[in-house]
Amino acid sequence: MGASTAGQEARHSDLLKRGASVGLGAYGLVHLLIAWIALQIAWSGGGDASSGGALQTLADKPFGRTMLWITVIGLLALVVWQAATAIWGFQEEDGAKRARKRISAAGRTVVYAALAVSAFKIASGSGGGGGGDSKQEGLTADLMSAPAGRVLVAAVGIAILAVGIAQIRRGVTEAFTHDLQPAATTGSTGSAVLVVGRVGYVAKGVAVGIVGVLFGWAAVSYDPDKAGGLDDALKTLRDQPFGPYLLTLVALGVAAFGLFCFAWARHPRTR
Repeated sequence: MGASTAGQEARHSDLLKRGASVGLGAYGLVHLLIAWIALQIAWSGGGDASSGGALQTLADKPFGRTMLWITVIGLLALVVWQAATAIWGFQEEDGAKRARKRISAAGRTVVYAALAVSAFKIASGSGGGGGGDSKQEGLTADLMSAPAGRVLVAAVGIAILAVGIAQIRRGVTEAFTHDLQPAATTGSTGSAVLVVGRVGYVAKGVAVGIVGVLFGWAAVSYDPDKAGGLDDALKTLRDQPFGPYLLTLVALGVAAFGLFCFAWARHPRTR
């Protein structure tokens, strides 16, 4: 049996599919927690709306550590699934389209792996909760001090902004349905899945786009403190005119993405 055949069989195995479903459910829960914290930021000013802050919030709940360990296992299954997809997936597509989709799967692998590491650190009591924005500011400062540092920081900002735009486009065009089995988008329930998918991806794209803008602002102003992650992005949005209302809309959209992840967990399409 060749490596490609073995990889394809692993991607389609029932065990990996069940594990990935657990991971997608956990991913949805993290986004619901981020949405809840964002609402608190909008109206009471407190909370850490980064993924690490959401995981720490989960850890502080009854049975939270147990749920975190389940989250770690599910996210690791997602990492394996997306890594295998990045290597062996989309065989039916032509060269350019296959390469683009495999790169997207590789990006998801990195996101899920980072979240799994953060969840593991919090579950094991070795830290990892919150502080993500401070770490990003530190990394931005390191980049800024390198040769052509401002250009590098600006390039990072442009790349992040491009990801945000891609998420918005994914929501508007309903490209996210390619990740779902056809049964997930049929009937009255399917209509609801399409709505939360559209709203969720657009809102998530807006939040990610703001992170990219913050990196660009840091490059232009030559101030790494202006760079930040999701928590800083949401707080920046809150501080704009009508900010609490805008942030509430984004929070509701992020919550919609969390609900979409539950539907995705129930009907994932393995390629």
